[in-house]
Amino acid sequence: MKTDQPPGTSRSVWRLAWPTITSNLLFTAVGFAHIKIVANIGTTEVAAVTTGHRVFFLIQALLMGVSVAATALIARSWGAGEVRQAEHITWTTLCLSLGLAGLLSLPALLVPESIAGLFGLDEATTRAAASFIFWLGVFSIGSATTMVLSTALRATGNVITPLWFLFFSSLLNICFAYLLAFGYGPLPALGVAGVALGGGAAGLVAACCFAALWWRGYFNVKASKTPRIDWSIARQLAVIGTPAVLEQGMVQLAFLAFFGIVASYGTDAYAAYGIGVSLVSFSIVVGFGFGIAAATLVGQQLGAGRPDLAVAAGWRALRLALLAMGSMAALQIVYARDLASFMIDDPRVIELTVVFIYLLAASQPLMACELTLAGALRGAGDTRFPLFSTFCGMILGRLLPAWLFLHLGLSVYWIYAVMLADYSTKACLLLHRYRSRKWLGGAIDEAEVVTMDSTRKNT
Repeated sequence: MKTDQPPGTSRSVWRLAWPTITSNLLFTAVGFAHIKIVANIGTTEVAAVTTGHRVFFLIQALLMGVSVAATALIARSWGAGEVRQAEHITWTTLCLSLGLAGLLSLPALLVPESIAGLFGLDEATTRAAASFIFWLGVFSIGSATTMVLSTALRATGNVITPLWFLFFSSLLNICFAYLLAFGYGPLPALGVAGVALGGGAAGLVAACCFAALWWRGYFNVKASKTPRIDWSIARQLAVIGTPAVLEQGMVQLAFLAFFGIVASYGTDAYAAYGIGVSLVSFSIVVGFGFGIAAATLVGQQLGAGRPDLAVAAGWRALRLALLAMGSMAALQIVYARDLASFMIDDPRVIELTVVFIYLLAASQPLMACELTLAGALRGAGDTRFPLFSTFCGMILGRLLPAWLFLHLGLSVYWIYAVMLADYSTKACLLLHRYRSRKWLGGAIDEAEVVTMDSTRKNT
């Protein structure tokens, strides 16, 4: 997306950031609503939905790797005026994503209880989580369809249409989830399974409408009327998408391991973690938006041969992220108990949630550094260092200390507190890297070079 403002100004950063922020806020609102719906039933149900969401995020993260590659290829073809090529890439991406979604859904459909059992929860919570995971598998193809079509439209500069579909999908998701969780009229009260079934059905309805309009040619990227998988495009998607899939896979698996450690302290501690994450996620997704803006502006300015403006754009995005996330974190600290009490009425869970909110809110300035500076480095082609910092933070700063505290018999508050070490590690490493300006040397990932060369040959 191009801006009319000078590069690196607050307005240009915001103009690039707001579509991603809005999309992520809608996505987060759905997760928040799911937790709030089942919190009216009980703590076990909150823990079950928290588990289901974590499995869903793992599937989405792996699909996101394909979308990252599609964004690069579609945007490049569209910018070169190769509309038909962009349409072929969209179709190939959709086919590959549907196939991948189908494969990823098989464990959820066949062994949902085994997946839920990995978290070490009690029997009742495991059964409830398994029902949620099963319905995730049933509707995963709908999620993949919406993700690919939204990616294709955003890559061509159309950010509004995906937002509208996400808005209506989110609204339907919450409504259907509520109706099937508690049962109204002829609808049965399905509890946790109803939340997943209702949400998945709503997503499938939205995906079918999205696909139908795309097929009928209502968008700037149209469906190819001679549909086929272009295997040269598929190879390009694999080359550029594999590193993103590996990174996201590593992050989500690390989170799964951390959730398992928290679960060993009981359902109350686990439910509090899920509630706290759903509450604080609203400010975290704001940071993601500024990270996307930083990546775009830094990449544009380096491409134009203006490294000083590239550096300035990254710092500007960081300042805005610190301001936005810091303000939201302050409000979360002030109203921590009110927020926790709104979500659930269990005194023990409320107390644990309040402490968790305090710690996560204190981490948000560090998260702002991670999200924006990692985005800026990726925009410059320095993709390895963010992966390195993620590994150091997740493994050395989070998992190893948490494992040690668990075996020392320390309270769950110590487990919550390791998040500070995780985000501090990543923030310090990324700040040092960004200030060094070594990333201005044009370190471009080899996969991206191969993809660029292949794209030239095809266009």
